[in-house]
Formats: sequence, C-alpha cells, structure tokens
Amino acid sequence: MAPRGGGQTYGFPIYCASWLPLAHILKPSPSAEDSADADAASSSSSPPPMVALGGGGGEGRSGVPNALVVAALDPAAATPALSPEPVFRLGTEDQVPYRMTVHPRGDGVLCAFPKGCRLLRWEPPEGEEPHKVVLRSDQEEALLKLNDVGLQLAVSFSGEGSILATGGEDGHLRVFKWPAMDTVIEEPDTKTSVKDLSFSSDEKFLAVNRSSGPSRVWDLKTSEAVANLPREAGENFGFCRFSNKPDNSQILFVTAMQGDYGKIISWNTTSWTRTGSKKITREAISAFAVSPDGTLLAIGTVEGSVSVLGSKDMRVLVTVKKAHLGIVTTLAFSQDSRTLLSTSFDSTARVTSIGSPTSNGISLWSMILAIILAVLVYYCMQHKEDLLAMLPL
Repeated sequence: MAPRGGGQTYGFPIYCASWLPLAHILKPSPSAEDSADADAASSSSSPPPMVALGGGGGEGRSGVPNALVVAALDPAAATPALSPEPVFRLGTEDQVPYRMTVHPRGDGVLCAFPKGCRLLRWEPPEGEEPHKVVLRSDQEEALLKLNDVGLQLAVSFSGEGSILATGGEDGHLRVFKWPAMDTVIEEPDTKTSVKDLSFSSDEKFLAVNRSSGPSRVWDLKTSEAVANLPREAGENFGFCRFSNKPDNSQILFVTAMQGDYGKIISWNTTSWTRTGSKKITREAISAFAVSPDGTLLAIGTVEGSVSVLGSKDMRVLVTVKKAHLGIVTTLAFSQDSRTLLSTSFDSTARVTSIGSPTSNGISLWSMILAIILAVLVYYCMQHKEDLLAMLPL
C-alpha cells in the first residue's frame, strides 16, 4: 500500500512517536568547536529534524516486525516530508513498543512494552558520521522498578526531565524523580486504567485521566491530589495536556467524547473550574497535542483525519481528511510549533506544515488578507451606485 501524500511508511503499525531534542543528543565535532567560524560551520552542517517511531505486529507470528526507527525530514523535499530511508532501526524482537517518552535533555528514550518499560540511550557518534543517531538498550538497576509492571498506557518525562510518570493498564500510577527513581507519588488502582497524563511546564502539577471517574490533578511538591475535575453527563474523558498562555499562566485542556461529538474542555489551573468547552468533531478523538508555544491544538481521529485549531478560540484552522487510512495513534508538534507529526495503525508517519501562527492561532497573511477583504467590501457598499453605473447592463 503506497503512503498517502505527505506520509511515509516504515513497514509496521506505528503506536508511538516523538520529535528528538537533537541539540542534546548530537554534540559538535572538536574541529567545529575550535574553529573561528564554528557558528557558520555548525549552521551549514546541522542535521535535519528527526523523529523516533515505535510499533510493530505484536507477539504473534504475523511477519510484521517490532521495531524502533529514527527518521529525518527529507532536506530535498519541496514540502516537509520524512525520508523513506530511516537514519537508524532497532528490532525489538517479540516485544512491541506501545508508548514512548523521549527525555528532553538527551538521556534517552523510555519505551513501554507489554511487560514493562525499558530505557534506550543514545550512543555518541563516531568517525565520519557526526550526525549518526544510534540507540542501545540500558539495563540500569534504577529501571528495575519498571521492569515487570505490565503495560503502561501513559509514560512521560516532565519538561525539564527531572520527573518521570507512568500509568498502567492495571490502573497503577507511578511518579519518580529522574534519574534517581525515588518515588514521588504511587497510587495503586485496579479498577480504572490510566488513559493519559500531563505535566505542567513549571513541574508543579500532574494531571491524570483514567478510564472512568474525574480527571485528577496532583501537586508534585506535596505529593497530594489537589483537584478532581468532574465530568458532565455523558462525558468520557480522553487526553489531557497542560499549556502556557501568553501571560505565562497555565491552562489545562481535556478531550472528551459526549454522545456523537468529540469536544475539548479548558480548565483554570488556579480555581480548577471549567473556562470553556467546544464540540470539534463527530469522529472519536484518538490523539491529541498542544504546540510548545501554546497557540495551537491538534486532534487525530479513529477515521484517520487530523485537525489543527487555535488554542484561544478553538477555531479549526487546518483539516486533513483521511490523512491516514487507519486510526491516528500519535500527534506531536515540532519544537518551533510549525510542523505536526502524525502516525497511524496504517504504518504511516506524516508531517504537516502549519506555518508561523500568531498568538491567537491565525497566520499573519490570513489576517492581512481578511483586513484587505473587509476594506474592499466596505468600499463597495459605500460606492454601490457608482459601481453599478459602470457595469454594461
């Protein structure tokens, strides 16, 4: 099956994906550091942005491999697209990577497998390939706490990488200091699976969504739950993401299905009250992301569609119908918030260019064109009789 426009396939269903913090993974060569033109040399030899992708066919003998792949944006492509040949590929034998979280300071990639989690670290580049990216399995004792904990449906490092949180299919929530792996929060719960979790950017709060019940918010300094965010009648919470507002305050977004509609709810992070709610789609939401600059939201659906919205008014800015032929499994914005990565069970990874949004999520050129159009309409209304007289009626 050929990938759809803008998509690339790597031979296995993709369950998890993330952009890589290359500045913390790839180190400049000694010759570049010693050169007077180090900045120019570094700029000219900078590698393209890269992503990590994980997935596979599972434990059965389907013939579909389980693997982790590192892929780069194709520098020769006219529009953003991943290169067909991966930078690196690691087979994971009979263990499929279901979830991943990439450490923001380059410590490695934590993958959730069916029986537990494993850390893979970056190997330093050697010789004539300074931009080569290689992962190797790490067997540190600290990760013994996550070796046999079963499938983790949510895994995440905090923004600075000092805290790690995992939430299990069995409902067990675990939060650790990183890399010491000292326990910060532990909440066993065998009745409700953890569906998603999100750190606030200041590493003060952790929001946790479960398969039933309210969304719970934890204070990471006191290790106490500080809020239970209730559902309205018929709501089924899905994903949760903290985001920064222009005034540097925080906002929490939660997706929910209510009847036939997928919606996004916003919450004040001081009073923990709802500040907004909007129905977005009639397709079930299967993936959700917030851009690093806080101006954009993105949803993926079980029908394979992807939409990008302004975070201020939740107005849909871009929709790619059938971006994938299967369920959208992961969405992730690039660090500059201009490119959206989406992946799917159909084995494709796609990048969509968003452009450079303004603080309200509307592109600058769109604003200029809207103003010009408004002026033209006003002029025409004021000179309607003169314009009609010029027509050959």
